Amino acid sequence: AMDLAYVCEWEKKPKSNHCPSIPLVCAWSCRNLIAFTTDLKNEEEKDLTHMVHIIDTEHPWDVYSVNSGHTEVITCLEWDQSGSRLLSADADGHIKCWSMTDHLANSWESTVGSAVEGDPIVALSWLHNGVKLALHVEKSGASNFGEKFSRVKFSPSLTLFGGKPMEGWIAVTISGLVTVSLLKPNGQVLTSTESLCRLRCRVALADVAFTGGGNIVVATSDGSSTSPVQFYKVCVSVVNEKCKIDTEILPSLFMRCTTDPARKDKYPAITHLKFLARDMSEQVLLCASNQNSSIVECWSLRKEGLPVNNIFQQISPVVGDKQPMILKWRILSATNDLDRVSAVALPKLPISLTNTDLKVANDTKFFPGLGLALAFHDGSVHIVHRLSLQMMAVFYGSSSQRPVDEQTIKRQRTAGPLVHFKAMQLSWTSLALAGIDSHGKLSMLRISPSMGHVLDMNMSLRHLLFLLEYCMVTGYDWWDILLHVQPNMVQNLVEKLHEEYMRQNAALQQVLSTRIVAMKASLCKLSSSTIARVCDYHAKLFLIAISCTLKSLLRPHILNTPDKSPGDRLTEVCSKITDIDIDKVMINLKTEEFVLEMTTLQSLQQLIQWVGDFVLYLLASLPNQGSPVRPGHSFLRDGASLGMFRELMVVIRIWGLLKPSCLPVYTATSDTQDSMSLLFRLLTKLWLCCTCCEENHITEPDDTLIDECCLLPSQLLIPNIDWLPINDGIISRLQNKQLVRLQFGKAPGLVGHSVSSQYDAFVRAPGQPKIDHLRRLHLGAYPTEECKSCTRCGCVTMLKSPNKVTAVKQWEQRWIKNCLCGGLWRRMPLSYS
Repeated sequence: AMDLAYVCEWEKKPKSNHCPSIPLVCAWSCRNLIAFTTDLKNEEEKDLTHMVHIIDTEHPWDVYSVNSGHTEVITCLEWDQSGSRLLSADADGHIKCWSMTDHLANSWESTVGSAVEGDPIVALSWLHNGVKLALHVEKSGASNFGEKFSRVKFSPSLTLFGGKPMEGWIAVTISGLVTVSLLKPNGQVLTSTESLCRLRCRVALADVAFTGGGNIVVATSDGSSTSPVQFYKVCVSVVNEKCKIDTEILPSLFMRCTTDPARKDKYPAITHLKFLARDMSEQVLLCASNQNSSIVECWSLRKEGLPVNNIFQQISPVVGDKQPMILKWRILSATNDLDRVSAVALPKLPISLTNTDLKVANDTKFFPGLGLALAFHDGSVHIVHRLSLQMMAVFYGSSSQRPVDEQTIKRQRTAGPLVHFKAMQLSWTSLALAGIDSHGKLSMLRISPSMGHVLDMNMSLRHLLFLLEYCMVTGYDWWDILLHVQPNMVQNLVEKLHEEYMRQNAALQQVLSTRIVAMKASLCKLSSSTIARVCDYHAKLFLIAISCTLKSLLRPHILNTPDKSPGDRLTEVCSKITDIDIDKVMINLKTEEFVLEMTTLQSLQQLIQWVGDFVLYLLASLPNQGSPVRPGHSFLRDGASLGMFRELMVVIRIWGLLKPSCLPVYTATSDTQDSMSLLFRLLTKLWLCCTCCEENHITEPDDTLIDECCLLPSQLLIPNIDWLPINDGIISRLQNKQLVRLQFGKAPGLVGHSVSSQYDAFVRAPGQPKIDHLRRLHLGAYPTEECKSCTRCGCVTMLKSPNKVTAVKQWEQRWIKNCLCGGLWRRMPLSYS
């Protein structure tokens, strides 16, 4: 059910070394970035530097370590819902907000913060933005995404004028204070602090959750199991440009183990207190421990009718909804005695539990998002059901073997301290678990979609497909799903994903059009038989981007024009006019709408050249169309993409009349040959074969077209296409299910295997001139400009723009935050070649 994918540890140094901080904390973002803390000893080993480390799960060795500036140990880390900002809080009451520098995943800076001087922070959370999606696992077979993932009515914690959610964070201190900091649109921070209740007491543990009505619920404990776990409602508002906090006491509870005579004094301390989800304030998880063992309880807050005495019933009978109601905590489930719990990780999937409660026993009970993780001091990890707390899966670490008798247990307990997870986090799909152990080492665990139960291949594929669809709809990164995709699954997943996508309405398809292409590309990377299709998907992403950008430059000649934009009219004319002569198609367009400045046209030449080269390559490869392993194969049957190329060829032809130097450059055998006309004629014939369908069957290219394409290499020099960036990620090396050992700060050697060797066939060899994949500029064999690369597809581009033309800046601005495939950027060293 669970196995180690990779471990990453620090290089051992004699004097300076990373050691786990007390308490050690980590956080996992929806973009699959993991943040965790360690302390760095200096040479004298007198002072400790409190470090924050941020890694991307695909490149765990490329760690970004920063001196946090916190003077005391870091107690909390919390990502925002976009996965682009991080909060850190310490034991001196200071909170810092970290954001990316230049949108780079391995470069961070602290921009704003707040403080409650000298008062340690015990709980921290971003304010809720009002966005909540419910997953309906029981409807995973439905055709409509709206049935599988429904938007839940949920109010933001605080709103600006017009209903826009206000950003900020809330924290709870050890002395019982609640502090709220609001980020104003002008960048200022508005902070207010209030006591949770009139009678302040020590708060050892706390957690924060949110209600659908926009309120905040805070749970606190003083650490003693004999004391009640207190709950408070917190309301935040802005009055006269000042933040106002109102608090109200809610019903409290005592742990069941303290009321059981047999266990009354057995578990003296509450060690973990967590709401089951940030937006689920009605369910809480509690763990009480002693030196050697723990017990875990799950509680739920319910509305119950208040019984009315018969005397009052006779005076004023209670009818229907008029019965008085009270809120009361009821225990849902409790575990038996367990080994001592060292860490708890809660699922982040917002699963609707209407049909997956304790009484339902069907395939959905094996769904990974229903489990939470418990780590124990013996090094083992258990996945238990979030409500029933029944065992779903178990992992035994290297120091924890399954005990066979009492003597084994005694030997384990007397053998000294065991390596165990001190902090851990589940991924956003609950298919992976990251743990930081007592030596500061990071371990990445796979969690089986079937939770170790024997499910048929269709059920496992359905789980993976459902989660891929969830990531497609939300925009979350899907790296943790790829951990479970085997080469024999790729073809099925890609086909089923496409089928589900095609069932959606046209508007939703347009929104998700690029995301599904990027998803297909990442899946096809994992099988040697589909590597060539990765090339096609990357080219399609680039084509869509170029088409949108070039069309957006067109402006209507007269402002009061009809509804359709010049780009829409271009698409309409090109689809109606099926003439193979490019000049006859141009006649039907208003060429004045295509007039641009000369400098703008010249600056677009590299993008125009890519379009021209790609069309030539496709047509030249048409005679070899029977080989699906050849890059470009899928384009030969893709009428929509060929139509886009045809539109762009028309636009380029018009611009060439204004500025001949912006035209694509071809090396022709004849000086009098009109290369653009020749390619447009052949491209149109091929496009007509894909669009003229007879009984849903695409017409095959005739022999005349194939013969003409066979002659192309003798008429024009066929360019080499730079298909794929270098693949230096870890995901393709984890498919053989063997543990990969890594070291922070040290890139692993390239391990050859079937998928990698197939992939390398479409990549520039080391030592060859490098290329800027977005600007289509040659950088030389040893680039001198600082570059950044995509954390997912490896696409490389220069960090700083060499252009000053507005049109090119508009193109570059599209990729300032994310790559074509949606991946984050990371800074590359100058010696990346």
